Amino acid sequence: MAEGLFRAVTSNRGDYTVSSAGVAASNGTPASKETLAILKKQNAPLDGFKSRLINREILEEASHVFAMTRGHLQMLEARFPDYADKFYLVCEFAEIPGEGIGADVPDPIGMGRAAYEKTAKVLGIAIPSIIAYIDQTAK
Repeated sequence: MAEGLFRAVTSNRGDYTVSSAGVAASNGTPASKETLAILKKQNAPLDGFKSRLINREILEEASHVFAMTRGHLQMLEARFPDYADKFYLVCEFAEIPGEGIGADVPDPIGMGRAAYEKTAKVLGIAIPSIIAYIDQTAK
């Protein structure tokens, strides 16, 4: 979902390349039907998406890596310490109502449509702050 929403927001920017990978993902799994429905509703298609596991090659190419949760961030730092300067939380720069700054993005898997909508709302708040951070710190 994050990849689709981020792509939609940056679609008119040639200076952004967006991709995603998981710390515990299985390779080749399509996005859930709930995710696709949310993205369609927000005009943020994710055509041809297949999950993939994070690896050194992906990290080497990335300028920034945004983890959904503190647990994911800790796994990244433990498994790939050489890239720790690229790692951030998705909500590191955004205040999420009722959660504060640096909140975890809720995982909606198995929780029903309302959980997916909540996740999309959190990402909708966080993504502009991520873009602002990247734009302010671009080298």
